Amino acid sequence: MSQRTLVLLKPDAVRRGLVGEIIGRIERKAGWSLRALELRTLDLATLEQHYSEHRGKPFYEPLVEFMSSGPSVALVVEGERVIEGLRALAGSTDPIAAAPGSIRGDFGTIVRENLVHASDSPESADREIKIFFPELG
Repeated sequence: MSQRTLVLLKPDAVRRGLVGEIIGRIERKAGWSLRALELRTLDLATLEQHYSEHRGKPFYEPLVEFMSSGPSVALVVEGERVIEGLRALAGSTDPIAAAPGSIRGDFGTIVRENLVHASDSPESADREIKIFFPELG
């Protein structure tokens, strides 16, 4: 079943020059295609909307601060089982626990700055795509 998902290449991925590597890994997956792509520094309103379910948790403020610290790349990827597949490709948020061959397993350094976000469900993907690319919603 074809799906769409939101992927964010976070400020640490941009700072470290990993954008091309990460997008290349996504593009090499057979049947997946990029539907939208934009480099931008995320504003507070967008981040508050995107991370609204985490408001009040201890990691919320540091996460918003990190995500607004520099440019990110937002993209929409489409394909068969792309939500599940991109979560596997991203790897565990803990880079030590992330499988070798995953983005975080190969390039991750710390849990909070973990290179990439990928929607965790069809419902989240729909909500997140509307935030970052309302013209696709």
